[in-house]
Amino acid sequence: MPALSPENKMADNSEKHHRRSIRLKEYDYAQAGGYFITICTYGGKYLFGDVVNQQIELNEYGITVKREWLKTAELRKNIVLDEYIIMPNHFHGVILIMDECRGTARRAPTLERLT
Repeated sequence: MPALSPENKMADNSEKHHRRSIRLKEYDYAQAGGYFITICTYGGKYLFGDVVNQQIELNEYGITVKREWLKTAELRKNIVLDEYIIMPNHFHGVILIMDECRGTARRAPTLERLT
């Protein structure tokens, strides 16, 4: 599969995509726990690389995203990184914030447990 041309790359369809936040309003996301992170580029622009032969080929910005993600655990002793993937226009990762006293992560409460 050849690299996608600029014409075939995702356009900004903010009118089409209406996502509601699934964040719990009263939950402190800085506390220990496991978190799934998604970071998207503005307008869905392919800033991190291209797909060539069904594989992502990271450019200098994609390589920077990877390097900085991995550096996060080196800089912060209470962080454990799990799986991650860098796509041309977004990033997904799982991060564990450990309880500094016990060295464990807590499970995020469900909405039912908060109310």
